[in-house]
Parts: sequence; structure tokens; C-alpha cells
Amino acid sequence: MTARRGRGRPAHPDVLTPAEWEVLDWLRHGLSRRRIARRRGTSLDAVKYHLGNIAAKLGVEGTAALRAWPGIPADSIRSHEETPSMTDAPAFRSLGQVSLLALDIARAEAFYRETLRLPHVFTFGDLAFFAVGETRIFLRAVPADEWRPGSILYLTVDEIGTAHAYLGAAGVTFSGAPHRIHTHDDGTEEWMAFFDDSEGNTLALMSRVAPT
Repeated sequence: MTARRGRGRPAHPDVLTPAEWEVLDWLRHGLSRRRIARRRGTSLDAVKYHLGNIAAKLGVEGTAALRAWPGIPADSIRSHEETPSMTDAPAFRSLGQVSLLALDIARAEAFYRETLRLPHVFTFGDLAFFAVGETRIFLRAVPADEWRPGSILYLTVDEIGTAHAYLGAAGVTFSGAPHRIHTHDDGTEEWMAFFDDSEGNTLALMSRVAPT
């Protein structure tokens, strides 16, 4: 006689289900429950339900403890890592990513993709990513009352005059013309020009001109 399988979903092989990992990772990323619900297209109660199940499975209580829990999904490449050393200092290779806020992610995406011509990495909901060499620009849409200007991003170009002319023809308004800010001992000159993106964040062109 064949045994009948119990009702409901089969047990998941990981400590958390994929949906629970997603909710937990957004929480660990710093998002509120309401923003997680909006990003996942679910109700606030659904997010609270997931977090309650996660807390019960992990045996932790409170948002701070959930955000600090260091678990790794079983299907992650990192799941086979050895226990991290607390004495090995990290070797920082480069600046990986900078974050800017946007009021309209579609408008911001068009500006960075079509006006600045930066390589588009991907867009997910109200998040958009662009590449500047090895560094990524991370744009995140927020309501008007949460928007604030970010740090100035200095974009290095070979010929600041050419870049200034191109962007000006594309409708970008500069606060001033390219100007020399410093001359090094070897004669190399530092030049800059400032402008705003479509969302009000200040950006700058930066160029180092070596003596010929």
C-alpha cells in the first residue's frame, strides 16, 4: 500500500524559503517593512507574516537581531566559505558603488543612459544601476519629502572641453564653464565643471591635463 504524502508544500531544503530570504535580505539592506511590501508587490501584513516566521525559525527577536543575523542561503556561492577570520585586514580594491536619490527613476535612467551615455547595468523596480569603469552608480527612487542631494560625483573625462560641449548640446545646464583649479609641480593641470542631473544631484566633469 502506497503511503500518502501529507498536505501542504514539501519541506524546503534551506533554513528559509526563497521568499523568506528575499524579505530578510531587503530588511538587512535597511528597508522598512512598508518599503519591502511595496517592492515585492505584497501587503504589509504579508511582510510581517514572513518576518514572524523567519524570527521563529532562526530563534531571534527584533528587527536589529534579524538585520544582524549572518546566515547565508544554501544556494549561494558563499555558503562554502570557511568561518571568516577576525584578524585579517581587508584589502580594499576600489570604490564599488555610490548611491544617489531620484524622484523619478524612469527620468533618471533616461538621463544617465541617454544623456551621459553610461553603461546601464540593470533596473529593478525603483532601483537603477549604471557603470563608471569599475564603480557603479546606484539610483533609488524616493518620495519628494525623503529626497536629499547626494555627494558630488566627479566623472573623469579625457577632454573636458569636448565633454562640456557635448553635454551642453544635449541640454545639460552647467553652473559655470570648465575652469582650472590647480597646477601640480610637474605642470599637470586639474580642470572641473559642475552640472546637475535630472533629479537635482550635483555632478562634475573632472580632467587632468598633462603638459605636452
